[in-house]
Amino acid sequence: MNNSVLRRLLVPAVLLPLVTVAGCSSSDSASGSAAKAAVPAPGAAAAKACRKLRAELPEHVDGLGKNDPAPESELTAGWGDPAIILRCGVPRPAALDDPKTDGVGVDGVDWAIVHEDGGPYRLYTTLRIAYVEVTIPAARADDGLSPLTDFAKPVARTIPKGIAED
Repeated sequence: MNNSVLRRLLVPAVLLPLVTVAGCSSSDSASGSAAKAAVPAPGAAAAKACRKLRAELPEHVDGLGKNDPAPESELTAGWGDPAIILRCGVPRPAALDDPKTDGVGVDGVDWAIVHEDGGPYRLYTTLRIAYVEVTIPAARADDGLSPLTDFAKPVARTIPKGIAED
């Protein structure tokens, strides 16, 4: 048997167990899918409002229990699996400059809606001193934007109307 035939037979035999072991190890939570979210870096006024928001957030959103994303932060929160993620103090979304961006008002809080086919819905508060982003995974989009009703009162109480710091 020549060397190239031997290599074609041995390399897959050696690599298969390594790939299998690597595929089985995971740093995810016991539920199998730890949510992850980038932590925003807002200015002082927005950060203060976001900390107040965090204290007012509900234990359940759209019937889903808490499932905070990693890394742990006062500026992020999550519910369910796949998780609905809230991030407070995000930078001004480019969608707010697009006149074609849709919007919706829920209990006194206005939201800009960003959605790409098959992707998650991303919703951003408008005319508040901090931008709040809510991401609803595509797998949860069948329920529409109903999670916003759970966020409206806490946002209205803690994130004052105004112009956000950029």
